[in-house]
Amino acid sequence: MQFESCWRKELAQTITDPEQLLAELDIDQQSFVAGFAARQLFPLRAPRPFVAKMKKGDVNDPLFLQVMTQPQEFEQVAGFTQDPLQEQDAALPGLLHKYKSRVLILLRGGCAINCRYCFRRHFPYQDNALNQDKIAQIVSYIQSHPEINEVVLSGGDPLMAQDHHIASLISQLEPIEHLTRLRIHTRLPVVIPQRMTSELANILKNSSLKVIMVLHINHANEIDALLTEHLAKFKHPNITLLNQAVLLKGINDTVDTLVQLSERLFAVGILPYYIHLFDKVAGAAHFYLSDQQVKPLQQGLLAELPGFLVPKWVREEAGLMSKSPVVLI
Repeated sequence: MQFESCWRKELAQTITDPEQLLAELDIDQQSFVAGFAARQLFPLRAPRPFVAKMKKGDVNDPLFLQVMTQPQEFEQVAGFTQDPLQEQDAALPGLLHKYKSRVLILLRGGCAINCRYCFRRHFPYQDNALNQDKIAQIVSYIQSHPEINEVVLSGGDPLMAQDHHIASLISQLEPIEHLTRLRIHTRLPVVIPQRMTSELANILKNSSLKVIMVLHINHANEIDALLTEHLAKFKHPNITLLNQAVLLKGINDTVDTLVQLSERLFAVGILPYYIHLFDKVAGAAHFYLSDQQVKPLQQGLLAELPGFLVPKWVREEAGLMSKSPVVLI
């Protein structure tokens, strides 16, 4: 419990004021004042361990730009909507069943960090909050659908739940005979590495379900010694570590940056899995890259990296039965 209280203490100290974030980074506030009001559209949240990875005084730091409010968020751009993946019609509160063999549980609505490009920045989490009764309904739904062999924990961020809550849910899922895998999609260990507690590691190591932890890392600078140290506890035959990144203009939109990300991921024991092309969510159009801009990046990664370090390029489109592979070369 000592380590759990440690990460929760970091969570409580998260920076939520853009002026404070700029002061911490020794960045002049004047050029960012116009964007301060964007926190009314989507609150600013930047945990201190993540802020510590940013370069002070650098207004173009790729981690800083992922969390800092910007005036462009007020721009209304054709084709960019509040629900780009049409997720707001759930099978049950807190449960999405978009793909045949797997379901997604929105275990927690909150995140430790608010990434400005988040495709669920407008999602009605308050309507999908889970309690014990709703979790029982979800478990019953999964039991009654034998085509489901995998459960994905998402959010928000599922690791915002405490370890004993995660253990309780897993204990309810394990007896379901047609379930074989549990996938956890999380950014929390990247922004507060202390979240990767020994207790959580033991829960996942000892599960009868095969566990896949999919981290969300967009830039090599997000991987530091503290994250690497805590990752070591999760290197186990029952746990597979993968990464998914989002392609973002001004953040990771060069071949060199993407190559460094794949190399750094593999060096710490994480396999590159997906690069998501940007979901057209309202308020984040300034991160968007066209297919013409993406094409040379695909070509560059194939030229620079061995095949096992080239992540799959995908686009998620509402209503389809799977993510769509994107091949532009």
